[in-house]
Amino acid sequence: MNLIVDIGNTRVKLAVFCDGTLVAQRSAERLHPGLLEELYAEAAGTVGAGADCGCWIGMASGRFARAIISSTRGTAADLITVVRGKSDFLLEFTPETPVPVGNAYRTPQTLGRDRLAAAVGAVTLYPGRNVLIVDFGTAVTVDLVTSDGVYRGGCISPGMQMRFKSLHDYTARLPMCGPTESVGLQGGTTEEAVQWGVMNSLSFEIEGYIGRMNEKIDDLCVIFTGGDAKFFAKRIKNTIFASCNLVLSGLNRILEYNASEEPLD
Repeated sequence: MNLIVDIGNTRVKLAVFCDGTLVAQRSAERLHPGLLEELYAEAAGTVGAGADCGCWIGMASGRFARAIISSTRGTAADLITVVRGKSDFLLEFTPETPVPVGNAYRTPQTLGRDRLAAAVGAVTLYPGRNVLIVDFGTAVTVDLVTSDGVYRGGCISPGMQMRFKSLHDYTARLPMCGPTESVGLQGGTTEEAVQWGVMNSLSFEIEGYIGRMNEKIDDLCVIFTGGDAKFFAKRIKNTIFASCNLVLSGLNRILEYNASEEPLD
């Protein structure tokens, strides 16, 4: 079984993959050994239910066969120590780690690892396609991977929660609001005005970006991912594929690529 640890700006996301299939996942503010034990037990139960899976072999050891750690917060030495104690092979995802996609970013050392992992996930899911990845996380990122399997870069803007918080923190009287499923253009209350202002600003921003990219690139596939994607999948009227686990899938592919005998070009 493969253990995936994605350390984001606000939370730690964990997943277990067996033969390319996600069988268990967790999300927490911090990682501790007990959480890994819970995740292992859940994965073992899921895999054990389908005993024909090759991952079942050797699971009584209580250790993951392979693990990868990716952090957007910089060094994660303490978490590496925790994960190393529970896995037989550990890969720390760094800018120097070989990946199965080309990278045209001019400053690869500053590229967010989650963005590159999402690109790998997109190429894995939709090989030979032009893919636009919209990740609704703490920040909203919009990234392009072209049909030749090359990551071309993208843009970064404030995420939904960041927009709500900034309106509250940088004004004297605006309330702290949250997302809404209701749709409108003119809010009848201050709360509605803030909610619709934030939700519409993000929706119109992404719609505009997709529209411009469709003018430039043929056969563009759009993927929504990230924790807040569920609030926008129905609002934005385009042909969109939702993949909440795109980054985790990409990290699993990177782990397999580096732990296998594939040529590391």
